[in-house]
Amino acid sequence: MPYDRCRRVLLIAATAAIPALMLPPSARADGDPVSLPPLRLRVSAEDSCAGASDRKAERRPWTHQALQLSRSWELSRGAGVTVAVIDTGVSPRAPALTGRVDTVGAAGEDCVGHGSFVAGLIAGGGEGAVTGVAPAADILAVRGTDTRGQASASLVAEGIETAVDEGADVVYVGQALAGGGKELTAAVARATEEDVLVVAPAVPDVAPESADGRPDTRARDYWPARVPEVVSVVDHGPDGGRPENAPQALLPDLSAPGDAVVGIGPEGSGHFIGSGSSLAAAHVAGAAALIRSYQPGLSAADVARRLTQGAYPDHTPRLDVYSGLSAVLPTGGPAAEPEPRPARVPMAASARTTSRALWIGGGSLAVVLVVGAAMAVVPRGKARRWRPAE
Repeated sequence: MPYDRCRRVLLIAATAAIPALMLPPSARADGDPVSLPPLRLRVSAEDSCAGASDRKAERRPWTHQALQLSRSWELSRGAGVTVAVIDTGVSPRAPALTGRVDTVGAAGEDCVGHGSFVAGLIAGGGEGAVTGVAPAADILAVRGTDTRGQASASLVAEGIETAVDEGADVVYVGQALAGGGKELTAAVARATEEDVLVVAPAVPDVAPESADGRPDTRARDYWPARVPEVVSVVDHGPDGGRPENAPQALLPDLSAPGDAVVGIGPEGSGHFIGSGSSLAAAHVAGAAALIRSYQPGLSAADVARRLTQGAYPDHTPRLDVYSGLSAVLPTGGPAAEPEPRPARVPMAASARTTSRALWIGGGSLAVVLVVGAAMAVVPRGKARRWRPAE
């Protein structure tokens, strides 16, 4: 079966499996659909902080098959790599992350739950149906928002620099900001100098409102994804498409699963469901951790090249985790062309040499003619015993 057709069949099968994934065993028995609680991006002052979900997915999410995780784990599980999560915080109490979360300042408290959710997508482990892309990687929690989930360029820029100082190998940024390009560009430049790969969503999870209150889905630049050294990511669903009201991106580097994504909460073993490019970027950050663990000699630029050149070709290349790990790709820039050798111009022949060549050639021709004539005359003379012809 051709590769693209096979992939399409897998996506269709995965789409059909999503409703069943959201149901507890009792609900699946009688066909009554029960959804998982939704992931929040931020909470208001009146809202309570995120807690444990009382519902649990019992089957593998569609993202597991789409990302070819079982096959990729035969090569790498992300051990020895630290991924910094610059978001709403990451709770060390989440069972799927037990013993693998270091925090900076107050980043160990996650009132919103978004940072813990994406950390689970990146490195969640355990024996359940829902696991992260790199289940053996470590997480460094760095706050990129206030306690209620409101992000700012200064907090994100400071978070990137802090993550670099703390020795992160990959930096995941959960926000797509409309401004702050100067300070975010400087922070990414610092990460690039220290060979740290930065991954960020190309667009926010929810489109901003226009003047008439409707979603403004026009394509525009967002930061830090706008910085060339950042791997910018947009989301897609099980069918490869995006919702009509999703914000549009300007030339993102990659597309990754980001619609109807199942993940963990800040505590407990229950699950939430969410959508958006920030979740797609978490999958790419996990893939980067697998590659850096599998080939630790690669630079951050080499890892980014493997992610993009090993991707499944599409309008926006789709993340292919196994290909990024196993493909034979150049690890550096194009080889330098060899310097041309100096041309050698033959010396002009002298008149004396030319004259000698002509004499030799003429003499050789005369000898050939004499020998040829002799070969024709002598046999005939012998046949007549040298008597003159009648």
